[in-house]
Amino acid sequence: RENERERTRERERERERENENERERERENENEREREQENENERERERENKRERARERTSKRENERERERARERERARERERARERERARERERARERERERERTSKRENERERENERERENERERENERERENERERERENENERERERENENERENERTRTSERTRERERARERTREREREKREREEKRERENKRERARERERENERERENERTRERARERERENENE
Repeated sequence: RENERERTRERERERERENENERERERENENEREREQENENERERERENKRERARERTSKRENERERERARERERARERERARERERARERERARERERERERTSKRENERERENERERENERERENERERENERERERENENERERERENENERENERTRTSERTRERERARERTREREREKREREEKRERENKRERARERERENERERENERTRERARERERENENE
């Protein structure tokens, strides 16, 4: 009976040691899971920081492109103002030539008053030619203004098409960035799932090892009991 009691106490102590070992392994596994989670959180924060820096760089480039477009529009307006000033100077020169022709005509009229009828006929013919020339100049000026309006419309259409192409390229780049971001997120999700699966596999392996250890311990216990018997 004393031996039986001793064996009982020994088994109790053995179970206590086994329970303590089991608790120690559980604590180690819990610590490992906590460290893994902390590492995962740190990697996630780093990825978020990288994405934020990428968004800041993209915003900065877009602002610079917008400023460049504004400068280009201002240069276009300045060129248009310069062309308008040149057209105004040309109109003034035309009016000055016209005034000079009128002064010349007056001098001619003064010199030729003696032969009034011939001069009158000549003046009428000259005036008719002058009116025809004026009409021709007016037609040319109108044609020039029409061509200028057409050119301006064409330039405006070209600017519109350029702006549309720029926006379309930007939308295409945005779609490409979106696809790349989705791809990265899928890859990161797969990686996290693989890590969780590996952790579960390690847990199952540990459980099998514990079960094998308990089996071996029961075999040793039976062997000691047989030996004691």
